[in-house]
Amino acid sequence: MPDISKPKRGSRGYGPRKRARSQTPRLDSWPEISGGPKIQGFAGYKAGMTHALMVDKRSKSTTSGLEVQVPLTVIEVPPMRIAAVRIYENTIYGLKTAGEVWAKDLDPLLSRRLSVPNGHSEATFAKYDGVDVEDVRVLAYTQPKMVSGVPKKVPDLMELRIGGGTIDERMEYAKKILGTEVTVEEFSNEGDFVDVIAITIGKGFQGVAKRWGTKLLSHKNSKHRRGIPNLGPKRPGYVRGTVPGSGQMGYHQRTEFNKQLVKIGAEGSEITPKGGFLNYGEVRNPYILVRGSVPGPAKRLIRLRDPTRPPRKAPHDVEMTYVSTESKQGA
Repeated sequence: MPDISKPKRGSRGYGPRKRARSQTPRLDSWPEISGGPKIQGFAGYKAGMTHALMVDKRSKSTTSGLEVQVPLTVIEVPPMRIAAVRIYENTIYGLKTAGEVWAKDLDPLLSRRLSVPNGHSEATFAKYDGVDVEDVRVLAYTQPKMVSGVPKKVPDLMELRIGGGTIDERMEYAKKILGTEVTVEEFSNEGDFVDVIAITIGKGFQGVAKRWGTKLLSHKNSKHRRGIPNLGPKRPGYVRGTVPGSGQMGYHQRTEFNKQLVKIGAEGSEITPKGGFLNYGEVRNPYILVRGSVPGPAKRLIRLRDPTRPPRKAPHDVEMTYVSTESKQGA
């Protein structure tokens, strides 16, 4: 007899599992932070993975105080440019865009992404003096032309929130960085935790057994084994969304919470392995090392954000003794 009490396999937490609309992840929420005003997000391109030897700082760990091998993800983070300042006001329907102020002398390649408005001046901010400003954000774009491992040249445009301080201080900070380059050091520091958002690896159209991890049917099923026994009850007269089915697998937006920034480096040559990263090549710009894995393949755009649910007792100090730069190609 089959084991009829076996529970369903695979997470039912995401649905529908369809392809992401854009390869640039969309963020719907930002955490509140203390301190002075700063940008609360950044973006880079995934180069690959390596490993390092680090001293375990967790006090209750069985390897506390010892060297442990840790997997690391290498993300190349060239400076981002601030294209515009976006002002939000509070209405009965929630936050609403009150207006934007665009910088001058933007990258000509940005016009391939969208129709770039004409540059504004400092006097443009005077139009919003009477607006009850609720939130201040900026439109920032990446510079993939600086990255040798990514073939595209068109920048990726995204919205970043400015947090910390008062509204007036955020506005002054936004005016100061408008049209300039910002680096990853202005977003976070070594040892801090961040949320990583990216689009996962696409696997195309897959069957129900691989997509949902269902149990293979008995050998008495003469026609198929990798299907499902039935499509549900007779009533209602349609297949419910809770029934596992075949379809798109992968290429979904996913968020990894509380990933630690182990290192922020300035020279990519010190982390590039012999022969370069597989399917990517050399890292030639500033980079960050994130503890653990992040979603997506090499060359994928990776967005970073201040943690929305930061860990309470996790240690922030990092002591790294060795980083592997050996070939990742099996040579």
